[in-house]
Amino acid sequence: MALLEGMYLGNRLQEWLIAICTLVIAFLVLSSARQILITKLARLALITAHEFDDLLVAVLKNTKTFTLFATSTYLASTILTLKPAIMAPGLKLLVLTLLLQGGFWASAGISFWLERTMQRRMDHDKSSATTLTFLGFLARITLWAIVLLLILDNLGVNVTGLVAGLGIGGIAVALAVQNILGDLFASLSIVLDKPFVIGDFVVVDTFSGTIEHIGLKSTRIRCLSGEQLIVANNDLLKSRIRNYKRMTERRIVFNFGVIYQSSLEKLTTAKSIVSGIINRQENTRLDRVHFQAFGDSSLNFEVVYFVTDPDYTLYMDVQEQINLAIFRSFVEQGIEFAYPTQTLFLQREA
Repeated sequence: MALLEGMYLGNRLQEWLIAICTLVIAFLVLSSARQILITKLARLALITAHEFDDLLVAVLKNTKTFTLFATSTYLASTILTLKPAIMAPGLKLLVLTLLLQGGFWASAGISFWLERTMQRRMDHDKSSATTLTFLGFLARITLWAIVLLLILDNLGVNVTGLVAGLGIGGIAVALAVQNILGDLFASLSIVLDKPFVIGDFVVVDTFSGTIEHIGLKSTRIRCLSGEQLIVANNDLLKSRIRNYKRMTERRIVFNFGVIYQSSLEKLTTAKSIVSGIINRQENTRLDRVHFQAFGDSSLNFEVVYFVTDPDYTLYMDVQEQINLAIFRSFVEQGIEFAYPTQTLFLQREA
């Protein structure tokens, strides 16, 4: 009895034993509650369409054991009568623990958002994976920088001067790596604005090819001639890009000429023949056929039509069929194609 009645740090041994039991019970209750909530919410997430419960599961799984222990210790300490010199550091330690736990929860939320966003985009835009990963990395750096500043502020460090110093240092670093940062932000712009995605056929300046990879700094294009063209993202966005994969139909313009000896009737027949041939082709829509101009050695026609499918091979097949049909019909109707000629008139002097 004398042992139980003894005073230790201002509290009897009996009170210390009660506090220890409270700590153990609180820790077990909190740990069990965490596990039960995770299990229940995980089951609920399987039968619901929204993602809020999935987010809660991801966050709860990142509840650290040391946070539960620190919380239990604080609850147990309320039973005791402790001096301010002991309670103040304990409270500060609890605040620091909660700040760290908040960082882990927020980091779990960022990871959850990143994973779900990548799952939604990977089917139609694999290029976004790299940039989304980079965005997640930047978000985590920003998050933990804020947590670190809050921790230092609670420890009594003057963070105002530190932030000012970091700001000046950040400006210096940004100036030193401005080209790299330009490419990084260009990569972000490509992912968000989507002027092209992997698999698109594009023409950039005088180069044409298929997008193979969109990275943080550069984009790789497989050219038609076989070589790989690597272009910095910032330079790429400054160029005029023609994306043929986004084409819904092709507008085709071609010309042909007949000889000047052709009669008016044959000119009218030529126009009717070409119009009929194009109208009979599948996947085509005729725009116009005109007797355009009097050339140096031919009577020129201009034809405009649309191929309703953007596929280049289909366009070439259609154009080939049109050319063969025009040639065959002109031969049957006695209409002659023109070719560059010159007529010399010679006069003999007496």
